[in-house]
Amino acid sequence: MANIIDVAVADDRWEDELVDASHGCRRAAEATLTAIGMERAGGFEVSIVLSDDRMVQGLNRKFRGIDKTTNVLSFPAEAKGTPRSRQQPLGDVVLAFQTVLAEAKAQGKSFSDHATHLVVHGVLHLLGRDHQMDGDAEAMEALEVQILRRLDVANPYRVSDPA
Repeated sequence: MANIIDVAVADDRWEDELVDASHGCRRAAEATLTAIGMERAGGFEVSIVLSDDRMVQGLNRKFRGIDKTTNVLSFPAEAKGTPRSRQQPLGDVVLAFQTVLAEAKAQGKSFSDHATHLVVHGVLHLLGRDHQMDGDAEAMEALEVQILRRLDVANPYRVSDPA
């Protein structure tokens, strides 16, 4: 059974900024599942929403009690012992357009590369990866760098020397 990566473009600026934003998100999510061996299990469903700061701030306030926007939020699906004869939902990843764009500019990255990184980051959260503790953060970042390399995206954590 193949994975289903569902992408909803809730803010048209994503499509204005990226050529086929939906395809890029699907590619990043699939690469993440493949990197940790989930493609062999197959049958997983991930939902990605390309939204804006206002929506993400509202979700952040409602579900995390933090009244500000952020670049990406992940909402893992609750395991309910669903039968394996259908797709198993992993959860939802929601990205905030304005924040992602501002961060990409501030960090000197392409919007596409930064968005790809955040999709990878969000899907890893759906799979239980975290970065709250230093050791966990290092392991998650190393995995992100490995996945991004397969997608021809430079290491987002590399600090470049000023010219």
